[in-house]
Amino acid sequence: MSNPASKIDVRGAKPVSISGALGGLLRIFGTRASDADLTARWGDIMGDKIASVAQIVAIKQTPKKKFNIVLRPVNPAMTLELSYMRDEIIQKINKYFGYDAIEKITFRK
Repeated sequence: MSNPASKIDVRGAKPVSISGALGGLLRIFGTRASDADLTARWGDIMGDKIASVAQIVAIKQTPKKKFNIVLRPVNPAMTLELSYMRDEIIQKINKYFGYDAIEKITFRK
């Protein structure tokens, strides 16, 4: 007979947000969560190149069940460069969700 206590994972020392915990659980089952999951996993989805220069400020769901995302560059001078990367950002987010999820991306300085 095995010891059931040995199968229990011990939680790490860092607290975990609900969106982060659910996002990890849903990722195991192959399901994407909502905009909270996108925010929690921004660095993983975008990669270092984009995540290091842009932060999510707002995510709004449209009546068409798509998302409008507002990004803020960490340096206002990066706004133009990010605007050139708009298609790449949309492509990565759509790939993550598995469908055409993004309607519009805007930038705030």
